[in-house]
Amino acid sequence: MTDPATRAAILLKEHRESIDRLDAILVYTLGERFKHTQSVGRLKAEHDLPPSDPAREATQIARLEDLAKQADLDPEFAKAFLNFIIQEVIQHHQKHQQ
Repeated sequence: MTDPATRAAILLKEHRESIDRLDAILVYTLGERFKHTQSVGRLKAEHDLPPSDPAREATQIARLEDLAKQADLDPEFAKAFLNFIIQEVIQHHQKHQQ
């Protein structure tokens, strides 16, 4: 039997290892997402489409808010996170149009 401090240290280490794995998943997932949005930006530029699609963005934000609720994640945080990503994507799309 381990003492409480040792058990807490083990649990802390396990949680941190999980967090590290999840951080890696997030980074690689965002990298993959941005590869696709870069392709979308090039297509939009080639076909003279606007860099922003407010209707799609609103749909995506609503969808993400629902997913956040299902995942027991603060929907406002999820919305802010997606808004940040969308702004980055729009900036990339604008660069393709220049």
